[in-house]
Amino acid sequence: MSDPIQSLHDLRFHDLETELEAAGVSKSHARALFGATHRLADPNPADRTDFPPPLRRWVQTHAAPGQRLSPETPEITAEIPSMDGLTHKFLLKLRDGQTVETVAMGYPGRFTACLSTQAGCAMGCVFCATGQMGFVRHLRPGEIVAQALVAQRHLRAAGHSGLRNLVLMGMGEPLHNYDSVMQALEILCDTRGLNLGPSRISISTVGLVPAIRRMAEEKRPYHLAVSLHAASDAERSALLPVNQRWPLAELLEACRFYNQQTGQRIFFGWTLIEGINDSPDHAIRLAALLEGVNAHVNLIPLNPTPAFHGAPPEDAAGRAFQKILRASGIPSTIRQRRGIDVDAGCGQLRAERRPGKAVSGSSPAPEPVTGP
Repeated sequence: MSDPIQSLHDLRFHDLETELEAAGVSKSHARALFGATHRLADPNPADRTDFPPPLRRWVQTHAAPGQRLSPETPEITAEIPSMDGLTHKFLLKLRDGQTVETVAMGYPGRFTACLSTQAGCAMGCVFCATGQMGFVRHLRPGEIVAQALVAQRHLRAAGHSGLRNLVLMGMGEPLHNYDSVMQALEILCDTRGLNLGPSRISISTVGLVPAIRRMAEEKRPYHLAVSLHAASDAERSALLPVNQRWPLAELLEACRFYNQQTGQRIFFGWTLIEGINDSPDHAIRLAALLEGVNAHVNLIPLNPTPAFHGAPPEDAAGRAFQKILRASGIPSTIRQRRGIDVDAGCGQLRAERRPGKAVSGSSPAPEPVTGP
């Protein structure tokens, strides 16, 4: 179950109706408050003067700053734009002092927010900066929702139309915090609020098999992205310790079950690391592993992190890897990278206040995939 409701942003629409009715206020007012909180991204609806008097009194009594349902308004303690001009990273301080990072990324015709779902991460992936810092705690639904609203306010202030896509690929393992993640996405997709399309949302996992099966059984409408990175148990366990709990045979069985139950393709992430998993032999073994799976492989050249000394391969190695996959009938993409100069790339989020730094020869963080 999700954590107890602690803020206005934890409330789904029907939860808000229940709160209003419990206080003797017509639930018909929920639409105005939910719209202000999410569609308009108003950080403090208690200051609004356009609410009818009963709703205004309820908000000031229950959802003003300092009240039981006060809004989730994380403090922006650092705001770092990338030199690419399209990536913007935020370091956000939560109520208990924990910090998480959120990234807004621009692509032609659309903007995407990369959200964190935990403070730290328990999965321990060796080349991931969040995994290197260890696990602190799960985020509540409202803390996840608030990150999207921070990005939305930033984009609107810059004159853009706002978010179109979401990727849950920031700090943490989303499926380790399953209930809170799904509640947050229900809030973010509600047509009376921010109204994000489920088909434009991707959830990334390192391979928590029971949660993948649960997503399939519940027929969740979001895209599933599975971090693979190796085609043998020995190689994958060296990079992703979770593989010791759910080895490749179990993971691929769950992925086939997901295909069957949902009819959706799975996007497999493969971080290319020079001399580790970038050879033609690795590509051949990956193609064999994914036989019979409705899959798309995203090839992501390694991004630098403090505690891992691997390097991305030359571009030619990535193209050769991709050519083998395509010859085997597996679609693949070498992902566009963005934001490396401000540690906003895939695997680089760590919740620290750090100045931007140029990385020679780097290109930005991977473009998220939210559809075929």
